Amino acid sequence: MAEEPQPKWEGKVTAKLIGSTPDQVWPLLEDFCSLNKYLPTIDTCHQVEGVYGQPGLIRYCASTITSSSRGTGEKAIKWCHEKLLAMDPIERCLTYEVVDNNMGFNSYLSTMKVLPIDGDDEHGCQIEWSFVCDPIGGFRFDDLLTYIDSSARSMVEKIGKALQSPDG
Repeated sequence: MAEEPQPKWEGKVTAKLIGSTPDQVWPLLEDFCSLNKYLPTIDTCHQVEGVYGQPGLIRYCASTITSSSRGTGEKAIKWCHEKLLAMDPIERCLTYEVVDNNMGFNSYLSTMKVLPIDGDDEHGCQIEWSFVCDPIGGFRFDDLLTYIDSSARSMVEKIGKALQSPDG
């Protein structure tokens, strides 16, 4: 008898950035291969193939993880290739999917949007990060959602600092 497929995981988080408009934040997020500048858990992010800023572009993202199991402190590289599927500068959103990885994703599709807070640029903006994926072995849905929420919050903090710096 065939095993019944598990339902997909779907989630959405938002992180607010007070004092910065969507038009200020979007160019930083729109740079699909600069994720390492704004996501502290990513060590490197660069273009692998495709036309920069265009759907079809594939980026390589990697993080160095130090294992705490058995007290060895061994380092491992966790990586993924992500393909840009859509970019809309008017709506300030992009959609991408994981096409290859060593982190356990069988399918992962994500959309990031930069939106005004309460429909008004005056109060700042928020990054909305939504995803749909197959369940990940060894993870619970809440673990993934917590990780993405923490990542979004770290991202807006770093983007805020970048916008405040003289060369931001």
